[in-house]
Amino acid sequence: MDSSTTATDLWNRVVGTQPHPSLWLVLATGVIALAAVTPYGVWRVTRNAITIAHEGGHAIVALLSGRRLDGIRLHSDTSGLTVSRGRPTGLGMILTAAAGYPAPSLLGLAGAALLAAGHTTALLWGAAALLAAMLVMIRNAYGALTVVLSGAAFVLVSWLAGPQVQAAFAYGVVWFLLLGGVRPAFELQRKRKRWGGATAPRSGVVAGWRAGAPDSDADQLARLTHVPPVVWLGLFHVVSLCSLTGGGRWLLGR
Repeated sequence: MDSSTTATDLWNRVVGTQPHPSLWLVLATGVIALAAVTPYGVWRVTRNAITIAHEGGHAIVALLSGRRLDGIRLHSDTSGLTVSRGRPTGLGMILTAAAGYPAPSLLGLAGAALLAAGHTTALLWGAAALLAAMLVMIRNAYGALTVVLSGAAFVLVSWLAGPQVQAAFAYGVVWFLLLGGVRPAFELQRKRKRWGGATAPRSGVVAGWRAGAPDSDADQLARLTHVPPVVWLGLFHVVSLCSLTGGGRWLLGR
């Protein structure tokens, strides 16, 4: 078999469609994902995956809006930090700051659309490609390890596992993004109440998820737009809940 035939077969495998799994598997992966999100002890570990998506959202939008991305850090307390350079105000900075909290939910929604169309393999390979691109911008050892392990899981499942295992893994990941994308905005809301809504000045070049800090994406957006933080919190809630509703319907085949 020549290399061109192999490349064609590989391409057809990626862009081709796979059969939809049974409803019981879809429901079972949803229950497992819910169990990975709900208990706090488990969430302290699994939230690392949501942080990857959160910081990835900041990074992608920063690049698309013309900012220069300096680096991404992921920390063991599940917080993260994305540093970009450019104007400290303006639309680009606003979009960059606003992208973090909706990112996991929107990625989950996009994943649900792919699965509804039968593109399980494309989802797995696409996720691996995004993680590989993100790895280039990681600036700390823990972050690099987290991204490498996550990417390796997608590559191994897509390359070695059978169709049923691939489907179970893909549906579990998408359910997790949809369900896990809902919780951070509520956590941010509680943290802001704990700190009395106090904020500290920032340079406008940093966007991230700082666990337990009084200065948040919503507060940064409030300073950039003069729109109260509660409005931005409301937007985060709307995006995550609507994504869960729409994505869940797609996953369930409705």
